[in-house]
Amino acid sequence: MTPPPNPVLKAVLSRRTAARLTEPAPDRDELERLVQAAATAPDHGRLRPWRLVPVSGDERARLGDALGEAATSPEQARRAAAKPHRAPLLLSIVHCPFPDHPKVPDWAQLAATTAMVTTLSLLLHSHGWGSIWRTGAGVHAPQVRKYLGLADGEQLLGWLYTGTCSTSGAVPERPPLDPTTKITWLDKANG
Repeated sequence: MTPPPNPVLKAVLSRRTAARLTEPAPDRDELERLVQAAATAPDHGRLRPWRLVPVSGDERARLGDALGEAATSPEQARRAAAKPHRAPLLLSIVHCPFPDHPKVPDWAQLAATTAMVTTLSLLLHSHGWGSIWRTGAGVHAPQVRKYLGLADGEQLLGWLYTGTCSTSGAVPERPPLDPTTKITWLDKANG
C-alpha cells in the first residue's frame, strides 16, 4: 500500500532556487505569518539570533545606491545598483548573535539562523512563492550596513530574494543523492 502524500516531503523535494522573480511578492500579513512559522526551526536555547529587514518598492533603489557606493569601479557600481531589482521583495538576513552565551556557542546560533532561513524558503515555496538566497561583497560594505541599520556585532548573511517565479513548466530534475555516500553507520559488529 502506498502511503498518503506528505505535503512537507513534497515541498522539500520540489523546491528549487528561483533565479528569476517577478511581482507579486507576499504581502506584509502573509510574510509575517510565514516568518512566525519559520521561527519554529531548530534553535538551541530559543535565542532567535536573527532578524529580517524587508526591502521592496522604492527601497530597492536605495539599497542599490548603497551597493553601488561600495563598488570599486563604475561598471561594478552599475551592476550592483541593479541587483535589488531582480525581485520585488528582498529579505535582508541579519544574524544577531549573543556573544559568549554560556550554553549556546556561536556556531549553534549561526546554525539556528540558517535553519530559520531554510524553513522560510520551504514555507514560501509551499505557498506558491519563489526565492533565492543571494550574498556577495555587499554584505560587508559599510554603506549597506548603515542603510539597513545594522548594529555592531550583527552580521548580514545576504538577502532572500522573494517573489513569483517568472518561468513556468516542469521543475528541473536534481540528480538523486546516494545516501550511502553521506551516511556513515557505526557498526558495532566491526568494532
